[in-house]
Amino acid sequence: MQMQNDKLPDTAQRVADLLAQIGHDKQVVMLSETGKTSAEAAAGLGCSVAEIAKSIVFRRLSDDAAVMVVASGSNRVDEAKVAAIVGPLGKADARFVKERIGYAIGGVCPIGHVGKTVMLIDEDLLRLASVWAAAGHPHAVFNLTPQQLVAMTAAPVADVALRA
Repeated sequence: MQMQNDKLPDTAQRVADLLAQIGHDKQVVMLSETGKTSAEAAAGLGCSVAEIAKSIVFRRLSDDAAVMVVASGSNRVDEAKVAAIVGPLGKADARFVKERIGYAIGGVCPIGHVGKTVMLIDEDLLRLASVWAAAGHPHAVFNLTPQQLVAMTAAPVADVALRA
């Protein structure tokens, strides 16, 4: 169940303002239920899990940089593939994500980071007409095309999915 909300939480309002600044034509939508997981978000939006653009954050071991992979909700990220592109990775805990990216886990948006973020976009997202990304809050999402995601983030597209 999705709902429009005139009063967005501060972090979601920050994303809405960013989207307006870059001329994005879709509004931030507040879900009545949490969208912390891809399955929850998909259920709330009435879309497939694949259409959820989930943000997975790692810590690059060489320089402590935040590494974000924006992946299709139906994919598991292959850490070895990501490490082959950006260097050896470690886990990013909730504090690291909040400090380096600027959002709490469950609402990590692909834009509007507080610091420089190394980013990759799952090539599987480009097969879809549109995707939903977190908008800075566990209940907030916004719709965009995969091409808009690439343009907004300037992130390279890569094969990052774990294949059976």
